[in-house]
Amino acid sequence: MKYIVEKQPAVLLPVTNSDDLFPVGRVYCVGRNYAEHSREMGDDPDRDPPFFFCKDASCVFPVSYGVNNTIRYPMATSQFEYEVELVVALGKGGMNLSLDQAKDSVLGYAVGLDMTRRDLQGQAKKQGRPWEVGKSFDQSAPIGPITLHSPELAVSVASSAISLSVNGEIKQTSSVANLTWSIEEVICKLSEVFELRPGDLIMTGTPENVGPVVMGDSMLASIDMLGDITVSVTG
Repeated sequence: MKYIVEKQPAVLLPVTNSDDLFPVGRVYCVGRNYAEHSREMGDDPDRDPPFFFCKDASCVFPVSYGVNNTIRYPMATSQFEYEVELVVALGKGGMNLSLDQAKDSVLGYAVGLDMTRRDLQGQAKKQGRPWEVGKSFDQSAPIGPITLHSPELAVSVASSAISLSVNGEIKQTSSVANLTWSIEEVICKLSEVFELRPGDLIMTGTPENVGPVVMGDSMLASIDMLGDITVSVTG
């Protein structure tokens, strides 16, 4: 007997000022890439090299500018937390990329959230287990439209303010310039352990002051030069 399983369609992210769509391949996340967040999580940012984990592409939840997008409070957790992040979309790939090749691989940028079941992540850490249960679940990566790369935008994004508020109260605020490992350095390091491909997304890390949200809360995530996304939590 043969079993036929229908392949799920690719997740598609819109591209600003265009009818084009970006089919999401793999989603790489950088752990503790802002010094103050690294410290609040108990690490030494001056010593630790970047480390990576992955979310499944199905975790990506496309959200729009100018509307109140909603995600569900996930099952099996009582500590659902936000992490605002700059997301980088790759238009080219390769292995062991140079810094110049890394710059050339960037297709564009977006505002994203790395939503986390922090209690489940904490349990996995204590037991020396992978983080997937805390990080890779449905709607755990709300991501806005992709703004296409230009040399001028790349310079501006690299020093843009990044922030997140909950119900109008600022919770996270920093600058992309505070990344411990720059966008290009992250791409280079990733390409040393993975062959990168067009369609890959990189969530570059979150600033300090991550925290919880509950049902009914509304998050506003913002990166200058890219825009704001509003994401509310429902039951």
